[in-house]
Amino acid sequence: MEIAVIGAGISGLSAARLLEESGHAVTVLEGSGKPGGLIRCDVVSGGLFHRVGGHIFNTKIDRVAKWFWSQFDREKEFIKAKRNAKILFEGQLVGYPIENHLYELSPEKVKRIIHELMILEGRGYKAPFSYNNFEEFLLGNFGETLYQIYFKPYNQKIWHTDLTEISLEWLEGKLPMPNYREIISRNITREGETEMVHSSFYYPFTGGSQFIADRLAENLDIRYGVRVAQIEASENKIRIEGSIYDSMIYTGDIRLLHNMLNVNDEGLVSSLKSVSSLRSNGTSNLFCETDDTDISWLYIPGSSTRAHRIINSGNFSPNNNPPEGRKTCTVEFSGEVSREDMEKEIKVLPGNLKVLDMNYEPNSYVIQTSGVREKIDHIRSKLRKYKIFPIGRFAEWEYYNMDKAIDSAMNCVDFLKD
Repeated sequence: MEIAVIGAGISGLSAARLLEESGHAVTVLEGSGKPGGLIRCDVVSGGLFHRVGGHIFNTKIDRVAKWFWSQFDREKEFIKAKRNAKILFEGQLVGYPIENHLYELSPEKVKRIIHELMILEGRGYKAPFSYNNFEEFLLGNFGETLYQIYFKPYNQKIWHTDLTEISLEWLEGKLPMPNYREIISRNITREGETEMVHSSFYYPFTGGSQFIADRLAENLDIRYGVRVAQIEASENKIRIEGSIYDSMIYTGDIRLLHNMLNVNDEGLVSSLKSVSSLRSNGTSNLFCETDDTDISWLYIPGSSTRAHRIINSGNFSPNNNPPEGRKTCTVEFSGEVSREDMEKEIKVLPGNLKVLDMNYEPNSYVIQTSGVREKIDHIRSKLRKYKIFPIGRFAEWEYYNMDKAIDSAMNCVDFLKD
């Protein structure tokens, strides 16, 4: 088949490569001048700037791992690293996740937290999706004290949203469910975290996640600088920018598709319009030089700064740092924050930070509220009639990491094979 892929982020690149491996003719249309999307990186002052977050690779999905490593040489091209995350809590560094490092908190807080966890243990297991929203889940699994001192302030910083409005669906596969006996055990034995998907991870020696995007883009027919404005679809063919295709994979923003898609289907158009006002958060980032540290991620729940985390990507690979200079990191803020304001905010942060560059991404994190997944599933079922398949974080409105984006691409290609 002749297939168009809209967008050259990780979802679009993976889908295009998988389709070509299956014998299809694929054209990728990308609005910017390079591949990568949310995982793109640039070299700035000799260091590697992850424009949006700090993307690494690991997965517990066997088929994703098998396919990914068929594209790369794991031993020669990647570094395997152990995650060393900390929380800047009341002026001190506490291990992450916080529930496994209660022994680092004040005795008064520890007593309250343990008391609340024992009450929850006595209550018995309650299925995660029996809670109505994210706030209920956090309170019901970690207790009032942990919620008030950490989970509430940190998550409100990230999401800029009332936590009672956030659906639990996005949690699936993102966080391990708390096991109270294990929490107590880890606080006694002080064993490291092994259950998190990214407790260890792989990272390219050179180029960071841009290296991944560039490799997946090799030998693909990618037309850069093409911002698709109109898509004409019937049950037989799809016309995009003057070219005819049998099928289309859309990795753009589902909220914009109703303005682009010209189709004689009032029900589909109405469904697309119904998701046009979904909410998302952007991120503002400062790329900085920093003092040497062994921390990979530093989470910041406190109110002394609007910054919510520091990603020490200079620790992921020595090639991420200037040849003659300090290590590099990215300080991340939720929403749009001016460079001037961010530079003021980081003065309270550790590392003697020196700003090298900044970036603002208007849309980086989807906000999953109740009923969104059902709406998107309904739209996807209607689009299949026209052989249009939305995949990826903003097309499916799912909080995908890299491996889940690849998995979604694989599911789509499997469907096309059938």
